[in-house]
Amino acid sequence: MSNGLILYGPGSLMVLTLLVKAPTLRKCWDQPQVRAACALLSVAGLTVFLAAPPSIAAVNRLTGVVNFAAPLVFCAITAFSATCVLLVVQWAGGPPAAVRRATRLTLTGFGAVSLAIVTLFVIGDAPVERLRDLDTYYANTPWIREMIVCYLLAHTVGTSALTVLAGKWLLRADPSLRALRTGLALITAGGLLDLGYIVVKWIALGARWNGRAWDGLSTDVAPPLAAAAALLVASGFIVPLVGGSAAWRDYSQYRRLHPLWKALRGFAASSVRTVPLAWWSPVGVRLIHRESVIDDGILALAGWFDPEVRGAAYEAARGQGLSEARAAVVADAAVLASACARRAAAGPGHPDPYRMDCRSLGALAREFRDSPIVATARRSGAARA
Repeated sequence: MSNGLILYGPGSLMVLTLLVKAPTLRKCWDQPQVRAACALLSVAGLTVFLAAPPSIAAVNRLTGVVNFAAPLVFCAITAFSATCVLLVVQWAGGPPAAVRRATRLTLTGFGAVSLAIVTLFVIGDAPVERLRDLDTYYANTPWIREMIVCYLLAHTVGTSALTVLAGKWLLRADPSLRALRTGLALITAGGLLDLGYIVVKWIALGARWNGRAWDGLSTDVAPPLAAAAALLVASGFIVPLVGGSAAWRDYSQYRRLHPLWKALRGFAASSVRTVPLAWWSPVGVRLIHRESVIDDGILALAGWFDPEVRGAAYEAARGQGLSEARAAVVADAAVLASACARRAAAGPGHPDPYRMDCRSLGALAREFRDSPIVATARRSGAARA
């Protein structure tokens, strides 16, 4: 029953994900990538449910055929492998005719594998019910052996294609697309774990073919790898879907603005920073409030902005090879950091104002927190005060 629980968990998560995201998925159903991702999640969820020993026993009992669940599970795994390749085809893109041709070839190839699995089971002989170790128990049985090899080969091809492409895209993806990069990283990690599952299965089979019994690899090591792989791959498809929503974008921006908000809230007018927010306030409302506090804090510090600090920071950023746009943001963040330090150290005062060209608050917050040039300006501002 422990193996059943291990597999039922990821399967339930996949089903729940599809139900929760159903409205969004329905709106984007005209996109082939969305349909392929939904198919992969659906088939993966079905596969892990069917592969659990309690499900295998129930299928065998209901059909009255010993080990009937074996070709059913193997065909489900083959279908999962096919959806992996289909998703790779859709992601890779290209001329529509070429995509359609690749899709037809994929469906034909993996469909033929599924037909072979069923045929080999019918002509083979597997009279003893095996709930957890059918592949190793029948590793040397004619026709059943070939059936096992068919499903493992198909699974190897599908998982390898998905893992390699996800890994390549992860290396090339824009660093600013955090949701996409996180999703690709999870898919790659899940694919590697699934490849580990496949390797363990091949080793256990190879041991049987060579007269050794390493069945524990297949029965004890492989199931947790499969469950973890399914969980990571499913999460990898979930994250970009969630990351593309307005609520997630608002939440991401809300978090990015935290360093600016923390530094400037003390300078903002009390009427702005003390606006009450209930614990159930939507993240969009919280974002607006945080932006208001930041804007008010910037206005309050306008008299402490130093053009010389900005010029020096801009030149330093350009000297490090940054683009003009990013160097300008670094310079603004340096001015702001210096003003915060000087204002905090010097007490009340009203110097002549210098107006800052405020760009994206998110970019400003990032440079305010991370840039070494800004850190230097902050230390300089505190020393000058």
